[in-house]
Amino acid sequence: MDRALRLDLLGEVIIMALFKWISGKRRHRAMAPGMLVVALFLIGGIYSIAATPDNATASNARSALIEEGKNIFMRGCSSCHGLNAEGSGIAPSLIGVGAASVDFQVATGRMPMADMSQQAMRKKPVYSPEEIAALAAYVASLAPGPAIPTAEQLNYERDGNVAEGGELFRTNCAMCHNAAAQGGALTAGKYAPTLMGVEPVHIYEAMITGPQAMPVFGDQAITPEEKLSIIKWIKSVESEGSYGGASLGKVGPVTEGLLGWVLGLGSLIGIAVWLATKAR
Repeated sequence: MDRALRLDLLGEVIIMALFKWISGKRRHRAMAPGMLVVALFLIGGIYSIAATPDNATASNARSALIEEGKNIFMRGCSSCHGLNAEGSGIAPSLIGVGAASVDFQVATGRMPMADMSQQAMRKKPVYSPEEIAALAAYVASLAPGPAIPTAEQLNYERDGNVAEGGELFRTNCAMCHNAAAQGGALTAGKYAPTLMGVEPVHIYEAMITGPQAMPVFGDQAITPEEKLSIIKWIKSVESEGSYGGASLGKVGPVTEGLLGWVLGLGSLIGIAVWLATKAR
């Protein structure tokens, strides 16, 4: 006889014997509290049996993801960041930077990079989204750090305010990224990149991790709701048209003044030469 069938039959025999015993003792004064205790134990046991496989599966999946991330790290990152992500003379430690920092740097193509002495530029990512998730999970397992914001946390259309975002951006970001978020030059040959076309998750991650020359804007400095307002304002600038004519890159009075001098002064010189020629 099959083992599973034998177990089923044995279970039925035990249940029938239990019911028979309960029927004989049902009038006993201790039966009600005793049955309550038995029921609680049964409910607890059933819940433990039902919940444990799911927890074990989730734990195993997480461990597998971290192990995959470690393998990716050893192949592509350890030569600069150290075998244990402790850092080196050419690259910083990754212990405590969190999953958000890894996602920002790798998903925007800034890492890996060949020359660590140069400023990392946004480009096409080297790794797939699945590999980036594994790498972020591994680095996050080394020490606590900022997590990747969820889709619910990034609902800037619902929770953001454009007017507030514009004011916050001009106060905290415009001195580097330009008043229209187009980017700008910094000292020592560095620059603040344009924020046009940047994914909302990466803007949020940059604010909470402070990549390269950018400061960290913690929740005490700029609250999560204010961060969403900044993102909403950036996206509104990105989608607005140039109603006054050519935008000239939206980099401010420098290009506008240059155009005015070149065209205006050039036109005046041309007119003066033409008038002098005609007077002869």
